[in-house]
Amino acid sequence: MSNDIATRITHETVQAWLDAYMHAWETYDPDEIGALFSEHADYRWHPADDPEVGRDAIVHAWVNPGGNASDRDAPGTYAGEYHSYAVEDTKAVAVGTSTYWTDASRSTVARIYYNNWLLEFDGDGKCSSFTEYWMSPRKAAY
Repeated sequence: MSNDIATRITHETVQAWLDAYMHAWETYDPDEIGALFSEHADYRWHPADDPEVGRDAIVHAWVNPGGNASDRDAPGTYAGEYHSYAVEDTKAVAVGTSTYWTDASRSTVARIYYNNWLLEFDGDGKCSSFTEYWMSPRKAAY
């Protein structure tokens, strides 16, 4: 981003970041994950968690969920749909859903989460702070 935009983001730039986030989650590509975050970013999986701090730690946590690469979502079993909801200066709120299926045929939904994300971006359009709030439906409709 140019210096003119260094202190401001737009719905469009946030949506582009969200689209890249969804693709990175589906692929577990370390380079794609790393490209989303600033060098010293913090990432909270839950609001009260201590954050993963730094791009390398965030990438490591993504590709080794719970410390184990075999706990990754199997290919084709996840889809996210997230949208930029509110944007002000360098901060944004995104909302959406994360859907997980029992297998890649996507015939049976295993679980759905409703997400609210608090995001802050640096002057290069990289996320410098990510906090996730999520919830399950009251009663599973699937």
